[in-house]
Amino acid sequence: MNTRSISFRLVAWYAGWLAVIFLLLCALLYLDLRHFLEGDLRDSQLRRAHQIGDALLAHVKQSGEPYVASQVKDWYEPEVNDRFIRLTRADGTLVYASGMPHDGSFDPAQISAPPPSKTESFSKLALPGNKNILIASLNYKSPGNPDYLVEFGQLLDPVDTMLDHLLLQLILGLPLAVIIITAGGYLLVQRALKPVEQITRAAERITQHNLSDRLPIAQTGDEMERLSVSLNRMIARLDDAFQHSKRFVADASHELRTPLTILRGELENMAEDTRVDGEVRERAASMLEEAVHLSKIVEQLFTLSRLDAGEAQAEWTRFDLSELAKTTADQLSLLAEDKGISIVCDASQPMPVEGDRVRLKQVVVNLLDNAIKYTPEKGSIKLRVHGVNGHVMLEVEDNGIGIPPDALPYVFERFYRVDQMRTDGSESAGLGLSIVKSICAAHGAEVEANSVPGQGSCFCVRLPLSKN
Repeated sequence: MNTRSISFRLVAWYAGWLAVIFLLLCALLYLDLRHFLEGDLRDSQLRRAHQIGDALLAHVKQSGEPYVASQVKDWYEPEVNDRFIRLTRADGTLVYASGMPHDGSFDPAQISAPPPSKTESFSKLALPGNKNILIASLNYKSPGNPDYLVEFGQLLDPVDTMLDHLLLQLILGLPLAVIIITAGGYLLVQRALKPVEQITRAAERITQHNLSDRLPIAQTGDEMERLSVSLNRMIARLDDAFQHSKRFVADASHELRTPLTILRGELENMAEDTRVDGEVRERAASMLEEAVHLSKIVEQLFTLSRLDAGEAQAEWTRFDLSELAKTTADQLSLLAEDKGISIVCDASQPMPVEGDRVRLKQVVVNLLDNAIKYTPEKGSIKLRVHGVNGHVMLEVEDNGIGIPPDALPYVFERFYRVDQMRTDGSESAGLGLSIVKSICAAHGAEVEANSVPGQGSCFCVRLPLSKN
């Protein structure tokens, strides 16, 4: 998973804040419930303390303290109900104290009297066995009777048990809730960003050959729709500029062909005319070389303009690429022999492909010509055609001067030349490999170059194998 993606950061931010909010809510719920349960227990105990005072101690002179003690024991049964009750006269005389509860959870004799305080007070005492007891104390006063301290206590076990159950449910439920909601948030984010993914895939498919295509527009009326519309307008402007540039190159190269042909003819006549001074003929011959070089550039530009216009896809046929490679290698072998270079062709297996035979032959010619041009004398060139996983691989490998690593990514760009590596005096406009790449692109093929300076280069073309 890409942790730097927008979807991951949105989900992480969403899940993080959701977990924090849920944690705060759970803590608030836990504390509020504890406060409520303990408050309810305090009120209950204080009511019972007032009940003892109003019902018994208010008439203690008539009934006597032993009667009060017996009534308290009968009414509340503290030993059976695990309660603590103690009645103490203001002078410190003990009137009644409950006994040990049946579960032995605490010893009433170990519970000290509270310090003097206001009329009503509460205290929480920790007991052995990780237990707590809450005691309500009431300083009861009634006219004509002694003052008494009424203490009524009860274990916090029911409250603690309920809180423990709640805490366990929160510990188990909180992560589960965060996971479920995070998964839902992830699906919502993916759904919200789906138009972005569609726009991205559509943008990846748009090249110079299909600038007429447009990005999908989500009819949502939001920022995503405005983005799609703006990008489509930008692509339309780029398409107009690119078409204008292609028309200019095509028109210029077409218009230059005729005057250059005339110029070449006139220079050839001048260079061959014996009536012309020898120095003039030499200058005419030199100008003729430049005119021929300029004619090649114009022809290459014209070829590129036709390829950009889709000319390579107009006349497709099915043919054997191995046979085409062998005949092309034989035709260029004479050019290689002038430099003492040998061309070895390994294309024994038939490899049927579909495409423009003339243009694909031009690919082989350009690659072999490039290898011959930059391979030193007595060198060798290997031309191989073989099949790999439903594709045809055409490889041209030489042991020439090679290409620097920093120049390798740019060798297929138009007018790019690695002049510092060219020591044979050859002139090139830097369009041959651009034509190769354009032809391959028109045929749905891929071309790549690998090279080691001083050891040679290898150009590999990968074409789809014909299945018919």
